[in-house]
Amino acid sequence: MIEVTRKDSKESAENLVRRFNRRVQQSGLIIAVKQGQYFEKPMSKRDRRQKAIVRTQRKALKLKKIKLGQR
Repeated sequence: MIEVTRKDSKESAENLVRRFNRRVQQSGLIIAVKQGQYFEKPMSKRDRRQKAIVRTQRKALKLKKIKLGQR
């Protein structure tokens, strides 16, 4: 559970809401809830994870080539 308390008695409610929203976004809670909104077969979860791994590997290779000046 994410909690936000006032830093001092003069802090406005807008600042509290802003800090709360920032903490919620940084925690990744909204993304987790949206992913669990609909049922997804285990096979497609595995495929999605595998595609994400391949995507990060390709991106790393591309950045490495750019740094070496090959592209």
